[in-house]
Amino acid sequence: MTTATPAPPAVRTVELNVTGMTCAACSARVERALNKIDGVRASVNYATERATVHASAAVGDDVLLERVRKAGYRARPREAGSPDLTEARVRDLRRRLIVAAVLAVPVGDLSITLALVPSLRFPGWQVLCLALAVPVVFWAALPFHRAALRNLRHRSSSMDTLVSLGVLASFTWSAWTTLSSGTESGYWVGFGPTAPGADAVYLDVAAGVTTFLLAGRYFESRSRRSAAGLLEALDALAAKEVRVLRDGTEALVPIAELAVGDRFVVRPGEALAADGIVESGRSTVDTSALTGEPVPAEVSPADRVIGASVNREGRLVVRAVAVGAHTQLAQMTALAERAQARKASVQRLVDRICAVFVPAVLALAALTFAGWWWTGHPVRDAFTAAISVLIIACPCALGLATPTALAAGVGRGAQLGILIKGPEALEASRRVDTVVLDKTGTVTTGRMTFTAGYPDAGRTVNDLLWFAGAVEAGSEHAVAAAVVTAANAEVAELPAVTEFEALPGLGAQGTVDGRRVLLGSPRLFADRGIGLPEESAARVASAQEQGAVPVVVAVDGDVAGVLVVRDVVKPSARAAVAALRELGLRTVLLTGDHRIAAEAVGAEIGVDEVRAEVLPAAKAEVVERLRADGARVAMVGDGINDGPALAGADLGMAMAHGSDIALRSADVVLVREDLAVVPDAIRLADRTLGVLRGNLAWAFGYNVAALPLAALGLLNPLIAGAAMSLSSVLVVSNSLRLRTFR
Repeated sequence: MTTATPAPPAVRTVELNVTGMTCAACSARVERALNKIDGVRASVNYATERATVHASAAVGDDVLLERVRKAGYRARPREAGSPDLTEARVRDLRRRLIVAAVLAVPVGDLSITLALVPSLRFPGWQVLCLALAVPVVFWAALPFHRAALRNLRHRSSSMDTLVSLGVLASFTWSAWTTLSSGTESGYWVGFGPTAPGADAVYLDVAAGVTTFLLAGRYFESRSRRSAAGLLEALDALAAKEVRVLRDGTEALVPIAELAVGDRFVVRPGEALAADGIVESGRSTVDTSALTGEPVPAEVSPADRVIGASVNREGRLVVRAVAVGAHTQLAQMTALAERAQARKASVQRLVDRICAVFVPAVLALAALTFAGWWWTGHPVRDAFTAAISVLIIACPCALGLATPTALAAGVGRGAQLGILIKGPEALEASRRVDTVVLDKTGTVTTGRMTFTAGYPDAGRTVNDLLWFAGAVEAGSEHAVAAAVVTAANAEVAELPAVTEFEALPGLGAQGTVDGRRVLLGSPRLFADRGIGLPEESAARVASAQEQGAVPVVVAVDGDVAGVLVVRDVVKPSARAAVAALRELGLRTVLLTGDHRIAAEAVGAEIGVDEVRAEVLPAAKAEVVERLRADGARVAMVGDGINDGPALAGADLGMAMAHGSDIALRSADVVLVREDLAVVPDAIRLADRTLGVLRGNLAWAFGYNVAALPLAALGLLNPLIAGAAMSLSSVLVVSNSLRLRTFR
């Protein structure tokens, strides 16, 4: 008797939106918690706040959500139309930031001014200062306190731990001294003792640190929201339904029911549901959403087509060869998500230092208290010295270091047409040695333009435009639009066309002023058996060698000449490439266009290398290969197909006129049309990072130098407060130097 082998349990995929993560360590913690469940394999993306879980059917969603909750975070299944938790988190941070900012000013002014000038005090001033600080310390700063508690539960520490301890220590000390000992003598500051109650000055530290760090957290969350938006925008391109051809009848079914080998129908104006091979029909397919190329591709039986591209003209029957996760669009989405996860895992300088700094501060505070108490000092003095260590360590200047440098850099960048999204862009820019330029829409204008006309003997260029413009006036093709635009500019009035017929993928024909006009690609004339005169054939070959599109025009069966249309290079492109090379950067032109056209553009602008005929999903792979070879890559693009490459590069730079997906996936947005903005952006990002690093060095240096003084009891509140204020002023002043960047 043979025992049947039990079937393996079914595996389902669940996507969860996870909130409450504040660093890459948080995503790793959630991932470990989920993977401890039997039958579960999970990966968590900090940048998009999304967890992808492969679980057996026996593991319910409630089990997954409870495990995330026990790890200290919140989650819910990701569904279409469900509330955006990332957006909700950004709104929550914005509310907390507004409250903190509004209250921090009066808290700081009142606590310092009234502490130092007794004549301005009024009954209950201490209580008023504390009351104003309470919402900031216990509500606005709540995200830091929650994170600190999570760290404590998992026996770890982070920047949040230091912020929470510093804010609470500042408030606790101020409350204690203000309410219990405000009548005692003040502190010696070099010119004599201060007035009693002057030690309440630390309230401004608690409010100020909370405000500045909330500002940094808010802008970081907005950047992460953009990362999640990139994936959602890519998902939105995919068709939701498909017209499957079954027994000769079209049936509209959900896209999930389409299988490899199925034949499906694509009507004019519809997007292709999957990658496939055309079985019947002729048309032009707009692939600009995926390839960025302005000229729709001509397709006929046996040609391969890409899912999410749009059928422009004729009816097509396509046999599916790749569906679901295997389509090029799905591969682009997966590449983009992996790239965002890689960026999120990069540890910032502050996090690396805090991993050592926070435990050291806690240990020093404990040793300070023990040392003072063990040497016979009163408990109050021991507690005062220990609390001073925590307060001095509170990162006031550190909290200002990144936001002020970013604010100054972003402000100056906005004046120059450059938008820097976050510190990742700054860190990456310092190491960039290779700049990859997308061709269409970045180096070139992204639209077809009439550049030259070559009439046969006895005719003029305007004659060609008169006939061609009249026929093409009824077409939406990019080449036709270029011809019509030129004709309208050069010819006073175009005649009407009769018997017009579009020839999908080839050209068009019609009758103009009683004469039969045929125009289109050289292939159209070859199919019709119409030979080209020697001079016209040479013009066609020359245009194709230069990457242009030749349009042959025939009148009453005789070739009348050739019109040349091309995607022209931006005037600033060559100078921009030269500026990049002066910076010591290698330049690469990357495009899905034909090699001849790409190499012609590359030679015109002077790049070091040209990579052509690259499929949409392969652009990100090219960037990844360059990185694997040791290059630090900046990618400049504008199209949907550039999104994964922009996200995967060390530094992604998107042109502001580009697609929403490109803008969401980039680290830097280039607002100016002038390509000189690219080297400007790299120089500005490098300068901003230099200022930011200087700020951090000063902030940490101040804390490290002041901690031993605080532990020895040599820093009273006023001197410490003045020193922290001076540190903050120096950080701000250093950041403002960026306003002079040219």
